Amino acid sequence: MAHPALAEKSSPQPPASHSAAEAPFCRDLTRPVFVGGVQVGGGAPVAVQSMTNTKTQDPQATLAQIHALAEAGCEIVRVAVPTKDALDGFGEICTQSPLPVVADIHFDHRLAIEAIARGASAIRINPGNIGSWDKVDAVIDAAGNASVPIRIGVNAGSLDPAIDAREDLTQPQKLTQSAVSFVRHFEERGFTSIVLSAKTHSVPSTIKANRELARVLPHIPLHLGVTEAGTLQAGTIKNTSALSVLLAEGIGDTIRVSLTADPLEEIGVAWSILQVLGLRRRSPEIVSCPTCGRCQIDLIGLASEVEERLKSVKAPISVAVMGCVVNGPGEAKAADIGIAGGRGQGLLIAGGEVVGKVTEDRIVDALMEEIEARFSANDQS
Repeated sequence: MAHPALAEKSSPQPPASHSAAEAPFCRDLTRPVFVGGVQVGGGAPVAVQSMTNTKTQDPQATLAQIHALAEAGCEIVRVAVPTKDALDGFGEICTQSPLPVVADIHFDHRLAIEAIARGASAIRINPGNIGSWDKVDAVIDAAGNASVPIRIGVNAGSLDPAIDAREDLTQPQKLTQSAVSFVRHFEERGFTSIVLSAKTHSVPSTIKANRELARVLPHIPLHLGVTEAGTLQAGTIKNTSALSVLLAEGIGDTIRVSLTADPLEEIGVAWSILQVLGLRRRSPEIVSCPTCGRCQIDLIGLASEVEERLKSVKAPISVAVMGCVVNGPGEAKAADIGIAGGRGQGLLIAGGEVVGKVTEDRIVDALMEEIEARFSANDQS
């Protein structure tokens, strides 16, 4: 629960309802904020984030996870600093990390100040659980002096208490009004290097709150995510549902797909969301049909094998794995490269042209050989 002193600030009035028709959003309008060398906002590509789940007191284990996340495509990493015992490890992590490191701070403003001194590229705080405004201001001043940005986090459990107590407001309105009150306080103190997040486990509430924030604070970069989203499948569905709606509307400058799973899974889902929306491409996209009674090859097995083997390919290409003559050849020709299967064999298609015919037992090998020959493994956009 937030410290009662936060209730001393006046609460803004509820923002008007959102209408995409009258207020289209644009990422170019948000203020650029630099987290280490990564630009967030100002029209920069939507940045992908994750958070380590190792103990910060074990810097080598944490750095090993950060290196794995970086290899998977993570661009900003958040590390928990729960106690002062974690500060030495945090400092070592900041020194050696290949990614900008954000210190995740709750409750104790002194940890935020010390994390800045130890080399944090950014600080994440929820003003609603840090304590009095004096403590929040001490963090603002330390970050300002060090030119370190702050992500203001607002979750259902860390609202401005005066706003949280109002029974006339919905949860999205409480999230929005708390966030607006915090941002206004930071800006009144002359601190503008702000990224803002408003998260809840509810997909509709997350969408509504972030639409309102994009309308009321169009200059503030937004960090999107669904908190407490659940395990791999459930969490993927929740995050994809919320983030896809918002990103497609031009809302959101950086994302973290929160999952109760290996953090590496978060990166794969995040990039998949960006890729299918046409916002960024980093790795191959598989186009495969759902199979039906016409299918004359083991398409499910083939598609699964292709998907697994494509994990080592970084080229942003579309790869078709089709199973019959109805849509197969046409879809494969529309992809960068692909195969269209028939009875015991398949056509290998690249650049819209048939480049070979192979037996079913050679389909995947032939496809991968053609990909390796045509596309650089290091291409990325």
